[in-house]
Amino acid sequence: MSLKCGIVGLPNVGKSTLFNCLSNAKAQAANFPFCTIEPNVGVITVPDNRLSELEKIVNPERVVPTTIEIVDIAGLVKGASKGEGLGNKFLANIRETDAIIHVLRCFDDPNIVHVDGSVNPVRDKEVVDFELQLKDLESVESKINSLGKAAKSGDKEILKQLDYCQRLKTALEQGKSARTVQASNDAEEKILKDLQLLTAKPVLYLCNVDEASVKTGNQYVDQVKDAVKDEQAEVLVIGTKIEADIAELETYDERRMFLDELGLEEAGVNRLIRAAYKLLKLQTYFTAGVKEVRAWTIPVGATAPQAAGVIHTDFEKGFIRAEVMKFNDFISFGSELAVKEAGKLGVEGKAYVVEDGDIMHFRFNV
Repeated sequence: MSLKCGIVGLPNVGKSTLFNCLSNAKAQAANFPFCTIEPNVGVITVPDNRLSELEKIVNPERVVPTTIEIVDIAGLVKGASKGEGLGNKFLANIRETDAIIHVLRCFDDPNIVHVDGSVNPVRDKEVVDFELQLKDLESVESKINSLGKAAKSGDKEILKQLDYCQRLKTALEQGKSARTVQASNDAEEKILKDLQLLTAKPVLYLCNVDEASVKTGNQYVDQVKDAVKDEQAEVLVIGTKIEADIAELETYDERRMFLDELGLEEAGVNRLIRAAYKLLKLQTYFTAGVKEVRAWTIPVGATAPQAAGVIHTDFEKGFIRAEVMKFNDFISFGSELAVKEAGKLGVEGKAYVVEDGDIMHFRFNV
């Protein structure tokens, strides 16, 4: 699955530093590769210790982690919705992403000039939100005009869509993002999907702090949390300067020692990658054999045939059944045979909803 998270924010808040840290991110137990598709797009492996546990038991020829794409989007400036700066490129790039990582500067440093002259992450957030909301308002008003003409027929479905668009318009005019207006039925879901609104995308606010604030946060982080409390958005605290230092270290032992000195359990980029994965509403299932242990990405709620289709479309078309082991059972019993003998191997049909961590074998016929 090719799903993208876009890193956005004002200039000089730490976006590119973060992207560079991600590009050099090293998994805790192994050094999986990062590759650049375009100058500002990278494929990032998702840290998952379960792969290492499976590797110890199966001893495969290779291990393949799952990935997501991260996009470093050009810094936004005021007036972007009207084409100022790289506004049009910024808005086009963000429209192509599935979720947003919004970087906010939450540290003081006289040597790093802020674009607006002072540190105020809530104000910075509002600048970006305002530009995105203005662009969304244009889209919604255009849709209202077209639906208004069609609604004269009295079509109930169109009237529902028009009512939802009016609610979106009201929220945007009040300075609220589209994600605060939840779609509650199929008609509203359809209109939201068709509009592709920028502020409807799920968002993770990343507070970029100094070393002293990495563990406990600071007053800027508190301000951000208070400002976004009604958005159902996650707030993550990371120090990109620290992450840059970690990225320079070559070995696992060096990274572990550095983290221990700071009192941190793991690198912040690992937490960020997992949070981005969750933000995209993704989960992982595994296939495990002597040739390969592999993590596969599927949406939360995917059925067994849909999971099979991620491997190959023929698997989904000719799906017969799935043999499923729970990760904890496999680790506890130590082999597929032992799981089967313990009566823990499930045989599931087309209606089975895959759970995160399932180990699966598919039977199919084409």
